[in-house]
Amino acid sequence: MITYHTADYLYPITSAPIKNGVIGLDESGKITAVLDPASPTYAAPATAPIRHEGVLIPGFINTHCHLELSHLVGKSQTGKTLLPFLVDVITMRASDQATIDAAIMKQDKLMWEAGIQAVGDICNKADTAATKRASPIRYYSFVEMFDFLQPAAAESNFETYLKAYEEQAGSNEERVKGKDRKAAVPHAPYTVSDPLYALINSVNTGQETVSIHNQETPAEDELFQTGGGAFVDFFKGFGASLDNFEAPGITSIRHAMKHMDPTKRTIFVHNTLTSDDDIHAAHAWGQSGVYWATCPNANLYIENRLPNYARFLNTDAKVTIGTDSLTSNWQLSVLEELRTISKYQSYVSFATLLRWATINGAEALQFADLGSLEVGKTPGLLELKNLRGTDPDTYGIGEFTEVERIS
Repeated sequence: MITYHTADYLYPITSAPIKNGVIGLDESGKITAVLDPASPTYAAPATAPIRHEGVLIPGFINTHCHLELSHLVGKSQTGKTLLPFLVDVITMRASDQATIDAAIMKQDKLMWEAGIQAVGDICNKADTAATKRASPIRYYSFVEMFDFLQPAAAESNFETYLKAYEEQAGSNEERVKGKDRKAAVPHAPYTVSDPLYALINSVNTGQETVSIHNQETPAEDELFQTGGGAFVDFFKGFGASLDNFEAPGITSIRHAMKHMDPTKRTIFVHNTLTSDDDIHAAHAWGQSGVYWATCPNANLYIENRLPNYARFLNTDAKVTIGTDSLTSNWQLSVLEELRTISKYQSYVSFATLLRWATINGAEALQFADLGSLEVGKTPGLLELKNLRGTDPDTYGIGEFTEVERIS
């Protein structure tokens, strides 16, 4: 049975918005028709479309989340800056398994209800695996590895994280079905030694997407450019010496690119301080596509700063949206991330924000049937509510206060 839906505007994302557009869905949620009533070839559907307020869009893609940290909501204070925040995550994350599992299941359900169709999820353990297998959300599990720049610990740490990788959703059978996928990834340039990069690369033997945290704080580039800065004391606090670390004299992202595989589709995450030159360098390096995940609410929560999004617009960068974790956010909602960008950097247009939140993320995670309203896809269908006005040129994401899932 086909059901039809219409609203003031339909946003296919990969084509122009359609005023009073009509979309047909079969019982599985697959799109059977995208219709423009203004087209001379338009034929009214056999059954009257269900009318919705506001606009219709595809499901959101959350390209950066730490679902396994959901039990830490409210534990770390805002505005502490990155290094004290990292100390909190490391020292506070232990809890009883029942509490961890309940928080994971709750937030998975809330993300689905908030219109999130797929998630790029960072894992250090296998805590989220069972929830992911049962969830309607598509997951790309990025099993994150680190050794605090201690080459002697690379192999033992790798073996520990490899167990989490093997237990995560994303078996060969699941990959064939296209539901869940996984990859081994480095945490950040400042926590991964050269030998560990090589071990991580050895796991990813297909066409994986990978991710890495990037340039969140001034101390990160300082470490790689001079060998000094706040990270020296940070590592000492965990008993990790940097006596044998030699600063390469380049920015942290350029150091990471020297050790990561340029043939992998790559998501750089946060990018709060990334320069135009570094963006151009990454684009020249990446052979299978480079994407830039922004998590604005986490940036504000931790360091009270945002990236300069004009840099990404001016360099034709493919930006995606992430929520980070509940350690560094008040909720896991893509809509709230978009509203924050619009509030503080309102020159980023409504249409651009929608693209960042949908098709760019679907491309980054290689979920080809998500991210846009096109016949044959099953991207989910959302209704953005509480729109003031009907002229698309005046739309602001801040005018939408609610999202409702249709499929």
